[in-house]
Amino acid sequence: MSVFRRTKSESETTELVPYKPDGKGRPTPKRKEAEALAKAKARAPRTRKELAARQRQVRTEDSRKIREAMKTGEEKYLFPRDKGPVRRFIRDYVDRRFSIVEMLIPLLIITMILQYTAAVGASSLVMMATFLFVIVDLVLLRFRLRKELARRFPGEPLKGTTYYAVMRSLQMKFMRMPKAKVKIGQDLPEEYR
Repeated sequence: MSVFRRTKSESETTELVPYKPDGKGRPTPKRKEAEALAKAKARAPRTRKELAARQRQVRTEDSRKIREAMKTGEEKYLFPRDKGPVRRFIRDYVDRRFSIVEMLIPLLIITMILQYTAAVGASSLVMMATFLFVIVDLVLLRFRLRKELARRFPGEPLKGTTYYAVMRSLQMKFMRMPKAKVKIGQDLPEEYR
């Protein structure tokens, strides 16, 4: 009769680990598993075919990680053209606006349908009006953005900001990279440092 010993049934029961939202999403591997994985990665390939397969696998994993980080907007993985507080502000400024470009594809489909019917004149009118609205929208974007940049980032060079904003606004919202972090009409924070 032992008072402080565990019985076999108590030690075999396992507890469920609660999910932590800030955790890594998977359990920590056991030491043997981690060492076996490290040995497998460290083992030199024997043939050129194995070497090529391993390099391809590493490239695939790296590009997947970089793609995910770019989607979330991690500064470390962004291209140089996307880095910095000014570019982050431009992305947010463009993403919070409703742009006529978002209606461009449906309007072009309507134009194509009108071209195949008897209303060829109407289709060219819709096409010209669409392009005119896009140009006016981009000009307004430029002037409003420059004014906001001068207010928020005095003394910062503005070279390339118009091109960056125009190129981002010409993309459909779901295709933009890094992904949009603000919703249409959302207020932007004052500080972007």
